Amino acid sequence: MGGKQLGFGDYEQTTAKKRTKREKFLAGMEKVVPWKALTPQIRSGA
Repeated sequence: MGGKQLGFGDYEQTTAKKRTKREKFLAGMEKVVPWKALTPQIRSGA
């Protein structure tokens, strides 16, 4: 029989879709913008 069995990592790579420009942009924004500090200010209207 000798077929190679895929592991979880292999499966994720074969089924992963290519990230769009929008997804890349939003991921970058998550790293740059201090959302935890800004969210309360936005909610209070300051």
